[in-house]
This record gives sequence, structure tokens and C-alpha cells, in this order.
Amino acid sequence: MEEKDDRYSHILKYTGIFGGVQGLGILVGLVRTKLVAWLLGPEGYGLVSLFNSTIKTVSDSTNLGLSMSAVHEISDAYEKEDGARLEHTVKVIRSWSLLTALLGMMVCLVLSPLLNRWTFNWGDHTLHFVLLSPVVALMAITGGEMAVLKATRQLRHLAAISIYAMLGSLIITVPLYYFWREAAIVPSLFAVALLQMLLAIGYSYRLYPLRLSLRRSLLSEGLGMVWLGIAFAVAGIMGSGAELIIRAYLNNADSLDAVGLYSFGYMMTMTYAGMVFSAMDTEYFPRLSAIPNLGQRFNDAVNSQIEVCLLLITPMLVAFMTGLPILLPLLSSGKFIPILGMMQVMVLAIFMRAIEFPLSYIPLARGASWSYMLMEGCYDIAIVVLVIFGFSHWGLLGTGIAVAVAAVFDFLILYFYMHWRFQYRLSSNVVQYVAILLPIVLLSYASTHITTPWLYWTTGFILFIISATISIRILQKKTHIVENLLKRIRNKWRK
Repeated sequence: MEEKDDRYSHILKYTGIFGGVQGLGILVGLVRTKLVAWLLGPEGYGLVSLFNSTIKTVSDSTNLGLSMSAVHEISDAYEKEDGARLEHTVKVIRSWSLLTALLGMMVCLVLSPLLNRWTFNWGDHTLHFVLLSPVVALMAITGGEMAVLKATRQLRHLAAISIYAMLGSLIITVPLYYFWREAAIVPSLFAVALLQMLLAIGYSYRLYPLRLSLRRSLLSEGLGMVWLGIAFAVAGIMGSGAELIIRAYLNNADSLDAVGLYSFGYMMTMTYAGMVFSAMDTEYFPRLSAIPNLGQRFNDAVNSQIEVCLLLITPMLVAFMTGLPILLPLLSSGKFIPILGMMQVMVLAIFMRAIEFPLSYIPLARGASWSYMLMEGCYDIAIVVLVIFGFSHWGLLGTGIAVAVAAVFDFLILYFYMHWRFQYRLSSNVVQYVAILLPIVLLSYASTHITTPWLYWTTGFILFIISATISIRILQKKTHIVENLLKRIRNKWRK
């Protein structure tokens, strides 16, 4: 029982740490998003989204999946406390990161005319993609160094990088957009990518000084890791490609305004959920990778993560869904009101993601990159088809419905595949929590259609209190969170 309590406390602790960082990031991001939305409007926001989606697709196509396969490779050496092997592996990863950076930049340069043709149906943006090619190189180097920090459990450094990157992004981009508006989009994307790279190498080089080498023997040692990463890369290409196809479709079927509205609504909804999911990539993935074999211990680690995610995120979703009529105009401008219904139905997808995200890391932790690619491919095809269908029939509201339906589809295919391939089983606790919490979320969505103001807010408040009470009581049983919090307060008060 003590081991079980420690497991839940550990998850809750690091979810709280990175959730707090993400919460600060959300506050900073909200200010930045509000200002950018005000300065650029939906059309300018859509332009930023198209450039970002395209560059991410190029990056995912050329980075060979090193940011994921490197974590798996380094985690093994770190857990075995093999210092010499660890330093050598870091050296191999940095050599390959440099190669992928050069490759990505050259691909973006050469393909810039095609990227312009595929992404836009108006104007010539070839020069923009040429100028953005260094961003692809910066992203490749950043990904390699962040993998080193994640695999070696440098959680405080990762949190610091996240905070400084968010603050720096705000300080850099808002003045640029204020003075030059849409003309500042390309310089701002480069400046933010450069800042993120400098922060990553600053912390990583301090722990593992740079000893770069491009010897053929050193590069050949990384071929196994590259082979593992290729499937991750293909999965990343499909994911980025799906986003790019959706945005390009909206741009061609409607306008750049539609791209901006969809991108803003999707970003706001999924960023909010990041408060709970932010610890997955930085703490959960390396911890799961360190478990040597499949079995009860592995299943318990996955199920515990799902349980904590569900309990933490449900009250947040109820509050967010209910408060959107106030939050949306407060955080953007009146031009973004048309996406209110889309965002409220999209919140249902986040509940499903609380279950899906821990499951999706199973093949990553086991080094089964082709299984990961298969699952990602199924979801990407589904989301593209559903969004196109939903938008063509019901407009922006249809895109929100499509995202929610795609989340349900993703859960079903993930669970059955993980059960068959990795002997994973949902715990009785997970099933019980879903049975209790999902109806509350569905009732919250139903209450958003209430037209009487006092009844709308009263219903939303009651549902929030119910969900928060249930979550706190269950977490209290598992982690004694109230006693631990009071103990810390008393200790600080005595000091």
C-alpha cells in the first residue's frame, strides 16, 4: 500500500510541478495570444498557423525521429549508471542532430516553391519559406538537446527552459507584431526558435560539454537509433501533415479567416489541457521507458497515470466549458466569437485524451516505433477525413464535433491494439472513474445550451463543485494530499 501511495504521490507531484509551469505558461500565452489576435486578427493568426504547420512538417520529415528515439537510448544508459556509455551516446546524438539540422534546412530551401504551391492558393510565399529554412535547423538541434535533458531526468532544467521560453516569446514577438504586423511573422518565428535552442544548449552543455565529432565510425554507431527513430519521424510527418492538410483545406474551401479561427480554438482548448498533460513527455515517458519488462508493474504505471489525469482534468474541463462565454472574448477579440460552439464540443476530446495519452506512450517506452507509427497513422487519417466532412456540413462547429469523434475512435483503436500487442489492461479504478466522471462532463456540455443566464451559471457551478469534490476525495484517499499540504504550510509557517 505504501508503494502504491508513493506511486500516486510521485505522479501527482510532477504533474503539479509541470502543471504549474504550464499554468504560468498559459497565463503568459494568454497575454501573448490576446495581443497577437488583437494585432493580427484571424487572417494574420491563420498565416502564422500555416507557416508553423508547414515548418513543423518539414522538421518532422527530416529529423529522423531523434527527439524520441534518443530518449529511449539515453534512458537505458542513465538507469544503469554507465557514465562512459552515457557521454558517448550523447556525443552520437549531437552528431546526428547536426546532420539532421543541415538536412532539414536544405530540404526547406529546395522545396520552398513547392511548399508555397501546396500551402497557399494566393500570392507568392516562396521567399518566406527560404527565410524560414534556418528555423528547421534550430528545431533539430533543440530536439536533440531536449532529449538529453528528458532522458537524464533534468526536470528542473526542463521546467526552467519552458518558463524562460514562454516569457522570451512574449517579450520578442509582441513588439515585432506591434510595429510591423504581418511583416514580422517570419522574423518572430526565427527569433523564438533561436531562443529555444539557446536555452536548451545552455542547460545541456553545462551538464554534458560539447564534444562534437562527425567521424564515420561515430555516425555508424547511431544507425540503430536512427532506424528506431525513422518510424517516429514517419509518425511525426503524418501528424504534421494532417494538421497542414486541414489548414490548407480550410484556406482553400473558405478563407484564411477560417484557418485562423480553427487554429485559435484548437490551440486554446489543447493548451488548457496541457496543464495536466505537460508532465507526460518530461517525466512519465522516461519513467515508463525504465521499466524493463511488460507485466503488472508496467500496467500499474500506465493505469496510475490515467487515473491521476482523469481526476485532475475533469473539474478543469467543467470550469473551462462553462466559463468560455466570458473567457473567449476576454482572451481574444470579438472576431473570434464564432468558434464558441466549436471549442465547447472540442473540450469533450480532452477528456478522452486523458486516457489516450498514457496509452500512446506504451509503444514509445518499449521501442516499438512501428506500432506507434501505425496508431498515429490511423488517428491522422481519421481526423483529416472527419474534419473535412464536419466543416463541409456544419462549418466550424463541425470541426469541433470531428475532433471529439476522432478522440473516441483513437481511444478504441489504441486500447484494443495495446491489449493485443503489449498485454495492457484497463484497471477497475480507471473504468470506475470514467463511469463517474464522463456523465458529469457530458452534462456540462449539455448545460452550455441553456439560454437562461442564471440557470446556465448555476448548473455549471454545481457540476464543477460535484466533479471537484469527487476528484479531491479520491486523491485524498490515494495520496493524503490534504495532510501533506497542511504539513508543508505548517513547516513554512514555523520557519
